[in-house]
Amino acid sequence: MKKLILLFILIITTTSLSQTDTILVQKLDSLLNYNKNLEHRLDVLEKNIDDVLWFQRVGDVAFIDKVYMTGPPKWKETDTTDPAFGNPVKFWSYVFIPKDIDFNKKYPLLVFPHGGVHSNFSTYYTHIIRELIYQQYIVVAAEYRGSTGYGKSHYEKIDYGGREVEDVDSSRKYILDNYDFVDPERVGLIGWSHGGLISLMNIFRYPQNYKVAFVGVPVSDLITRLNYMDDDYDALYSADYHIGETHEENPEEYKRRSPAWNVEKLQTPLLIHTNTNDEDVRFIEVEVLLNALKEADKNFQYEIFNELPGGHSFDRQDTKLSLSIRLKIYKFLAEYLNPPKQFESVEEIRAIIYR
Repeated sequence: MKKLILLFILIITTTSLSQTDTILVQKLDSLLNYNKNLEHRLDVLEKNIDDVLWFQRVGDVAFIDKVYMTGPPKWKETDTTDPAFGNPVKFWSYVFIPKDIDFNKKYPLLVFPHGGVHSNFSTYYTHIIRELIYQQYIVVAAEYRGSTGYGKSHYEKIDYGGREVEDVDSSRKYILDNYDFVDPERVGLIGWSHGGLISLMNIFRYPQNYKVAFVGVPVSDLITRLNYMDDDYDALYSADYHIGETHEENPEEYKRRSPAWNVEKLQTPLLIHTNTNDEDVRFIEVEVLLNALKEADKNFQYEIFNELPGGHSFDRQDTKLSLSIRLKIYKFLAEYLNPPKQFESVEEIRAIIYR
C-alpha cells in the first residue's frame, strides 16, 4: 500500500511538472513573439523620427517626398486562394529634387538603393544627398522589400538579390513616368555594401536602363560571405520566409543572387571601390568579383584602398580624405550623366556643403 501511495504521488508530481513545463513554454513563446513584434514597432517609430530629420537636414536645399509604389509580387507564395495572391508588393521610396532647378529643363537621375540585409534609407546618407543635390541630380531611394521601419510583413517579404532588385528598378521607372524634368537618357546607379549588390544586379539585368554605376564595398559573393560570417547572419538568409535553405544546402540559389556569378552580363560603365580592412564586406569577397570580371574580359574601373580609416564606411565619412574619394566618384558619374553643376575640388565641396 505504501508503495502504491508513493507511486501515485510520483505520477501526480510528474503530471504537474509536465503541465507547468507546457505552460512555461507557451508563455516563453508568447514573450518571444511579443518581443519580435515590439522590435518591429520600435523600428517603425525610429523610421518616423528619421523622416522628420530628413526634412530638417536637407529640406533647405531639396524638395523631399516619400511616394508609394509597387514592385513585382512576392517570390514565395503558396496560398493560391488568398485574395492577395499575385498582387504587386507595395513599398515607399524617397524622392529628392533640388530646389534650384529649372523645371522646363531635363536633369539626370541617380537611383540610390540603401545597404543592409534589413535596413533602410536613413539620414546616415545626409551629406551624400546634399552633395548630389548641389550637382542637381534628382535622387530616388527605394525602401524595397525587406527594409526595416515598415512592420513585420514588409520585413518578411525580403528577397535578397532577387525581386528587391526589381523594386529598385521600379523606383527608376516611377520617376521617369511621373517627372517630366528627368532625362531618361541620363540615369545612373550608386550604392554601397548591399546597395552595391543591388546596383550591380540591376545593371546586369537591365543594362539598357542605366548609363553608369558606382558601387562601394559591394556584397559580391554570398558563398564566400557566408563562410566568414556567423550563424546569426546566416540565419537571415535561411529563414523560412526567405531562401529557406543554407548556402551549403542550395549553393546554386545563392550564386543566382550574387554579382560575382553574373559578371558575363556587364555592359554598363562601372566603377568599384573597396578597402582592404573592411570588417563587413571583406576584401577577399570583393576580390572574387574583381577576378571574375577580369576573367570575363569586362571593361570596368576599380580602386583598392589600403587600410583606410573607417573600414566599411571609409568613403562615407565626412573627413577630407573621404571627400577626396567621393570627388573621384562624382567625376566618374559626371562623365556619363553630365550634371549641370560639378565639383572640382574637396575645398569646393566643403565650402558649399559644410558651412
